[in-house]
Amino acid sequence: MRILISNDDGFQAPGVVALYEALKDIAQVEVVAPEHNNSAKSNALTLHSPLYVHRAANGFRYVNGTPADCVHIALTGLLDYRPDLVVSGINNGANMGDDTIYSGTVGAAMEGYLFGIPSIAFSQVQRDWLHLDAAASKARQMVLQMVEKNLLGGSPWLLNVNIPNLPSDQLGRVKLCRLGRRHAAEPVITQQSPRGETMYWIGAAGAAKDDADGTDFHATAQGHIAITPLKVDLTDHDNLGYWAQTAALLSSGMGAA
Repeated sequence: MRILISNDDGFQAPGVVALYEALKDIAQVEVVAPEHNNSAKSNALTLHSPLYVHRAANGFRYVNGTPADCVHIALTGLLDYRPDLVVSGINNGANMGDDTIYSGTVGAAMEGYLFGIPSIAFSQVQRDWLHLDAAASKARQMVLQMVEKNLLGGSPWLLNVNIPNLPSDQLGRVKLCRLGRRHAAEPVITQQSPRGETMYWIGAAGAAKDDADGTDFHATAQGHIAITPLKVDLTDHDNLGYWAQTAALLSSGMGAA
């Protein structure tokens, strides 16, 4: 088995090191990760400046780009083989609900999925790396179970996994969840620069808005490991009928104009 690992916290982050250590003896593992923290870069690709790949002392390769850049480069020329699995993380903080739209961790895994490779994004719920060893152990167990159940090599899939920061013996079971929702983000933060210009900082993420039973927010709050299958199709299938009527009206109106 061959596994490609990436992340969005950077190649020196404890999470990616722990993930590598957990998987290195069950597969051929290659790490291609960003040089610096690239949180909230989603699926962004760098198209207007060159990208460079360097190898660190520990053997990891790092790129002066986004998480999606790392996986894209790896799968389109850097590696001389096609991985069986792409794994991203372990992220320093949750990627639940609306977070998945912004997440570089999910973006890296999604890039693997777009290339037809089964992919998993792993995140810890809290931003303190507490009990990272337990999260890495659970990630290892999950990958081994995927192999045992012959879930690699067929149709690609994309899983988003959030693990509470708890010791192994206190972690609950794996629960299949839907994404919750957050309230709108906190207001933007403004400051004055030394040159008297106004600086803007994106505000903190909003609190959970939909954390009902069945959501990733609810599961992790109860100490369980939340696993959510994701898809890329953003089409509003439920309302295609409504929009068909609207599109017909728009079309006739534009034709008359």
